[in-house]
Amino acid sequence: MNTFAFAGYPAPFIHAEPEGKKVQHLIWGDYVKLLGGEAGDWVEVRGRRQNGWMRKTDLQEQRLLEVNYVDIGQGDSCFMVLPDGRFMLCDAGQSDNLMRFLSWRFNLRSNVDRVIRIPHAVISHPDQDHYKGFAPLFESTQFVFERVFHNGIVERAGDLPLGARGEVDGVDCLLDVIREHDVLATHLADPEFVGGRAYPKMLGDALQTGRVGRIVGLSTRDRFLPDYEEDKEVSIEVLGPFPEDNEGGSLRWFGDVGKTKNGHSVVLRLRYREVKLLLGGDLNIPAERHLLSKHVGEAGSEGAADDFIERARAVFEVDVAKACHHGSADFTTTFLQAVNPVATVISSGDDEPHAHPRPEALGAFGKYGRGERPLIFSTELARSGTENLKDPEAFKQAVRSLIERRDTLDDPVKRAAVDKQIQKKLDELERSVAVYGMISLRSDGERILLAQKLERPRGNGDEWDFYRLEAIDGRLQYVSKHSG
Repeated sequence: MNTFAFAGYPAPFIHAEPEGKKVQHLIWGDYVKLLGGEAGDWVEVRGRRQNGWMRKTDLQEQRLLEVNYVDIGQGDSCFMVLPDGRFMLCDAGQSDNLMRFLSWRFNLRSNVDRVIRIPHAVISHPDQDHYKGFAPLFESTQFVFERVFHNGIVERAGDLPLGARGEVDGVDCLLDVIREHDVLATHLADPEFVGGRAYPKMLGDALQTGRVGRIVGLSTRDRFLPDYEEDKEVSIEVLGPFPEDNEGGSLRWFGDVGKTKNGHSVVLRLRYREVKLLLGGDLNIPAERHLLSKHVGEAGSEGAADDFIERARAVFEVDVAKACHHGSADFTTTFLQAVNPVATVISSGDDEPHAHPRPEALGAFGKYGRGERPLIFSTELARSGTENLKDPEAFKQAVRSLIERRDTLDDPVKRAAVDKQIQKKLDELERSVAVYGMISLRSDGERILLAQKLERPRGNGDEWDFYRLEAIDGRLQYVSKHSG
């Protein structure tokens, strides 16, 4: 007899008792523990830390593809659960928000011996708002990483922060791209290579823990992420970075250090049955033109011919795209036309000087999205105020006061009671990012559900705002109640 199931399509409820009050709103694919009780068409369950009852017809056995675009403030982070149950991370933001989300997700504070194994993690490029959040994960004994993939650009000490440059077939390129794990490990063990650079220090420290297996460079030479090749039910194609040559793997120089690091972000196109998703790092205008030229066979330009767009869509078109560079204005409309998504997800934050997402980016995402009502999601705009810590200083003071009170107590029972209060406050901290503007995607390979937490539940018990993408005439489209 099964001991668990998953919430059915699109967003069912847990009730206090059969036909009773709604006590928890789930979304498609949520894990549901079966507690054994049955009453006609109802079963006793626990889901999202709430006990109650659900209709049997609101449950399913199939595990879905789950993609969580976690709101980590300024930066990017995406936590995925593949249909086979394996976990994958793509970027981790800059602070500890992802760490707190995963701690909440897996209830790690209450299960200190639990270890989460992550077979694949991707660092799209070495900008702090994409990689630095990995540091607390690498340091924690509760996470093990089998393989970490990166774009081959490794910052180092000295006058050439990205390594040597030179010409390849007349093109200015980075020549010292590091792909092999053993070569990287040797460099990371050299203090003169690392110097005071945060990125190689983090990678070196990660290898020293023994909980990170291999760190490997990724490019279009690989074609697919290992274990997710073309013939698999879930395939993950590598669309970038695109080297200038097959032997050395050199990467084109895009004008300065920042544009070169960003432009050669790892770009992934995930396909699950009929559904396609894009994760594009921090691509910019020269990078998009470069990728279009390399993949399609000629350089794309603004106002490109229809036949070029059609050929580009064969490579880049997806149903849902993570917006490149947090909704920056540094994009081409040709690339947007090639991607042609039904929905675009923007990861951006408040405390940053870039004003992301830019107004022209929002307009272009809508103009070049697929269908009459293209969807634009933003972790920053979707942030649930009731779940956020409105007064961090008050929170800190409350924790300090509890700790001070605990230190004055000799009675073990009273100390244990205060420990529980401290734990409860820490759980609030983790919960604050559990629905902190996160955009959740669920798919069975035929349909997609996109959901965000409401800041205040509706009168009918709804706690989630959700959007359905379903096949119309053979292509996924947004199913709007306002259509027609």
